[in-house]
This record gives sequence, structure tokens and C-alpha cells, in this order.
Amino acid sequence: MQGNQLFEYAVIRIVPRVEREEFLNVGVILYCPKQKFLKAKYQLNKKRIAHFCDQIDIDELEEHLKTFERISLGGKQAGPIGQLPIAERFRWLTATRSTIVQTSKVHPGFCSDPEETLEKLFEQLVL
Repeated sequence: MQGNQLFEYAVIRIVPRVEREEFLNVGVILYCPKQKFLKAKYQLNKKRIAHFCDQIDIDELEEHLKTFERISLGGKQAGPIGQLPIAERFRWLTATRSTIVQTSKVHPGFCSDPEETLEKLFEQLVL
């Protein structure tokens, strides 16, 4: 068993009207440098989003979130940003934005299993 290692995470949020600063958590991004782990996980609860804001194009929103997943995994299929080193991809994904899809501030922690930690954070912060 590996010891606890530093990880960082951010919550992915839907912000339908940026000027109101209201948001709905839909996913989590977790980065663990020692294990070279970067993964985004999201879930779109269409009914909940429709109650929150009925003017959102769910298909377009899902495409934006799929981009978070692709960039996290990296590689040519993720475009130029997906080919950056893992730390730079995480920083790019968690950069401050004024768009409908935003992330929270980055939070640190320690874990021994980043996949398990991602699942726990997802359950606590999204579901």
C-alpha cells in the first residue's frame, strides 16, 4: 500500500447566468501528481438542471463537459491542450472563467487512492 500523497481537486459547476453567481455542481476534477493521475467525472441530471434554468442547451453543455474528460485523459484526440503535460492540463481546466461551465477554487488533500478519492468527492459534492 502506498502512503498518502498530495492531491488537488476542483468542483465543476454549471453557472447559467454568470451575473447572478448561482451554480449547480455537476462534476469533479482530481489531480494527483505523484501517481500521474488526472481525471474528471461528471453527471448531468437533466431534470434538476431544467428546474434550475430551463434555457440551457443540455446537448451543448454535455459537449463542454466531455471536453473536460478528454483533456484530463490527454492525447491527440483532446487537441493541443490535451497534449500539454498533466500539471498544465489541470491548471488549464481549473483556470478562472466567466462562462456557463466553471470550476471552484482548487482544494488540496491527501489520499492513497486517487480513483477512490474522486468517487468519494463526487458522491459528496455532486450527487
